[in-house]
Amino acid sequence: MKVIGISGLHNSVEFKRRELPGLTEREYRISQGFDSAAAIVVDGTVRAAAAEERFSGVKATGAFPAAALRDCLRTARLGLGDIDVLAHGFGHRLTELEQADPYLRDRYAEVYDPDLQPRWLAEHFPLATRTPRFVPVAHHLAHAASAYYPSGLADCLVLVADGMGETESLTVAAGVGGKLEVLHRIPAMHSLGMLYGIFTLYLGFEMAMDEYKVMGLASSGDRRRYYGELMRMVELRPGGTFTVPLLARDLNLLERETHRGVLRAIEDALGPAREPGAAIGQRHRDIAAAVQAALETCLLHVLRHYQEETSLRSLCMAGGVALNCTANGVVARSRIFERVFVPPGAGDDGTAVGAALYVQAMDQPEMTLPAMDMPYWGSCFSDEEIRAAVCAARADCVWTRFDSNEELARDTAAALEAGQVVAWFQGAMEFGPRALGNRSILADPRDERMRDHINSLIKRREDFRPFAPVVTREAAAQLFEITPGTEGQYAHMLFTTRTRPAHRHELGAVTHIDGSARVQVIGRQHNALLWTLLEAFAARTGVPALLNTSFNLRGQPIVRDPQTAIETFLRGKLDRLVMGRYVLTARTAGHAAAGPANDAPAVGPRANGDGQ
Repeated sequence: MKVIGISGLHNSVEFKRRELPGLTEREYRISQGFDSAAAIVVDGTVRAAAAEERFSGVKATGAFPAAALRDCLRTARLGLGDIDVLAHGFGHRLTELEQADPYLRDRYAEVYDPDLQPRWLAEHFPLATRTPRFVPVAHHLAHAASAYYPSGLADCLVLVADGMGETESLTVAAGVGGKLEVLHRIPAMHSLGMLYGIFTLYLGFEMAMDEYKVMGLASSGDRRRYYGELMRMVELRPGGTFTVPLLARDLNLLERETHRGVLRAIEDALGPAREPGAAIGQRHRDIAAAVQAALETCLLHVLRHYQEETSLRSLCMAGGVALNCTANGVVARSRIFERVFVPPGAGDDGTAVGAALYVQAMDQPEMTLPAMDMPYWGSCFSDEEIRAAVCAARADCVWTRFDSNEELARDTAAALEAGQVVAWFQGAMEFGPRALGNRSILADPRDERMRDHINSLIKRREDFRPFAPVVTREAAAQLFEITPGTEGQYAHMLFTTRTRPAHRHELGAVTHIDGSARVQVIGRQHNALLWTLLEAFAARTGVPALLNTSFNLRGQPIVRDPQTAIETFLRGKLDRLVMGRYVLTARTAGHAAAGPANDAPAVGPRANGDGQ
């Protein structure tokens, strides 16, 4: 069976902009249906997956994922006529409330109606001789499937938490023997994800975009100072549930679409909101810490109850809240569960994968899959394609090609030890929001000044935001507080742990202010080239780890193709770009050449002076 899964809600922001003119740009982002993506699953195996933002250049776009779908078909070597089912990670139904309200009724007709998806597919693929059967999948079921089926766990508890699905914001399910059974739902009017998002607005950031900034800011705050106020906004209840009475402060359509009512209530309780771009003070840090603490308290309240009720010893989590690496780390360290799995596409992009897997599971009720490897499911480019892009950049770059991965790794390790910041473009693009070693910026993790350098000069982002370490599987438990045997849990950079005190001095650029680190563990079998580079760096420095952040600049999606990689490398003024076996440096002053220059004779690696 061949299934396409898609996510996103085309026209969501455009509809709101037309119907509610005069809002701020931050208020227009308070919409559903961002992070559109496409995935292809064949007989239970993910053959390709990619987010539309990587093609359009519009970060988190919700536009119909036509370009991503074309690329997935190309990667999977299939045509649309080969596909049996088109599955969408939403299953809205027109409610009585929506029928009675012109705004809600029109939004359903133009944005939410499931029948729109096959229409948009036909618009983008007008020459298709055969179109697949369409199946809408309830949003939280798509999230649950994206976590359960790739986890390798036969029996586990599944928690989905986000802003909202169709009508719910948190779902607890049991995954047993290949089947998902919903145990409990919390409605959207009591959404933890929504609460966290509104506090993201209150703290001067963008909702549905910058929640990770609040998570990072929280690490430098005193979570006790405002914890009482936050927990008065949330009510824990028996039976592993809770309510969020604060969200009832949005009293009309305009307030529900902007959360101005809730924001006024927060200001009444905690003082004025931070204006975007304003200085960040200790009060803001302490409020962020309290919001993070309240989120963790509520999650643990739910999980303890349902673990006791079901006796399930493993956990899968998905939904936007599951991208909160700090909360995930707290859950893992709580020892409520023996194993915890979060898929790399835990946000709405992952519902493209989940919707497809859910449809497959319905067709094959006893479907069980092995634990997933790395999600290198996106665009991949041949040596010839990379060379063509490199040659096209001849006026801007000096380049060298190495004959072996070992030589490439040794040369790159030397550059990293010398303090260079390296753009790293290899193999197939990762799926999900994290750079997992194929579209990365890499640097020496030892000196905390490297973190400040990348934040201020390259990423041009807030100085409080941390960077993640990537470490070899063999050294992970030595450098970080990771229990031996659980290293695989950290493969997708979705859990924080603590850097062991004895090693914090040599991991200053990747250890956060509170001693934590969002670790990615790499085994040789997962990414042989990156593992080889880590070993080469360790041979020079004694540290088998590197700073790893996404290969993009502020406001830009992670790069997808060689041309964008070169443009981003030059615009960001990075020291070198390693793309395939090619190493590029800029011709501008201040950039040292990588190996021999264009017009220099080749010694060791092949230089590009003769055009060969």
